[in-house]
Amino acid sequence: MLNVNEIPPPVPSDFEAKVTWHPAHVDRLVSYLETDGIVLLPNLLTCRQLRGMQEAFATRLRRPRWNNFDGYQQIEIYRHMVEDVLLLDQGLVDLAVHPLIKQILTSYLGTQYELTEAKGWKSLPTRGDFHGWHGDAWYDQSSGTVIHREVKLAMYLTDVRSGAFNFIKGSQGKHHPRQVPAAELSYLAQSQITEIKGSAGTAFLFDTSGIHRQGVPMLEPRQAIFYNYHDPRVPLQAEDINYYRYHPLLLNAAFLGDLSDEDRRILGFGNKTNLQHAFERKEKPSLSYRIVHGLFKMQLQGQSLQRKLARAMNRH
Repeated sequence: MLNVNEIPPPVPSDFEAKVTWHPAHVDRLVSYLETDGIVLLPNLLTCRQLRGMQEAFATRLRRPRWNNFDGYQQIEIYRHMVEDVLLLDQGLVDLAVHPLIKQILTSYLGTQYELTEAKGWKSLPTRGDFHGWHGDAWYDQSSGTVIHREVKLAMYLTDVRSGAFNFIKGSQGKHHPRQVPAAELSYLAQSQITEIKGSAGTAFLFDTSGIHRQGVPMLEPRQAIFYNYHDPRVPLQAEDINYYRYHPLLLNAAFLGDLSDEDRRILGFGNKTNLQHAFERKEKPSLSYRIVHGLFKMQLQGQSLQRKLARAMNRH
């Protein structure tokens, strides 16, 4: 796989500028994505942009999301998930429509792709392989034998020395994406696995049909963002429709002042293909949620009663 040091950084660390990439550089990166299914990218953002992204992301990791407090969601024991990261910082939007990313994706996915999901995780230390080897299932696999292309852009927001992203080179496009039992990979040589360790700001693209996982052990917390790009016209699997996973992107108007027509297409402006009117999740809130919510209502009622008593005392 490409050594990131083979391509010079496009701009000095804190210089804000639009950059034009030489076609030969783009072609080389696309060729690695085609053959290996994954490609490490050169420096994409300035230090200032990265700091802003890190600071904004960290604010969502301070507490679980609750009532009028923004925060993270937790549906797995070893990961805190931050949804809709494009709301948080200008750099996160700039990364999504970065000129180099657009050139690579246009070559690999065609001209109809969009950014369909933008989220991040804080992965917690563990020695267990809790996620396992897999390809990312997202489309309706019952509709035919075509293996639809999807690419994820990943960027580390912290230094990653353990628990790095692992990818089996050349495994993309072979089978419909699925969970892959470890027994099926007993033949695998270490040379077939690409491991992405790196400092904060390290970015890479990978074909999500390729077999990958979060490496183990994870010895320190890891923060990273992941952007999904695919053709939104491809029918989705039922699980993602029911969860409304690929809802239209939530965007912050403050960050959208300098978009091209291509940027607006990639961000899904006006595309209602996967919009579900008046969506409501079918499953009911958990018992623990209902208990906490009930206690919170009792607290609000108590505060209201205290204010009424205080006003009554003041009248006397």
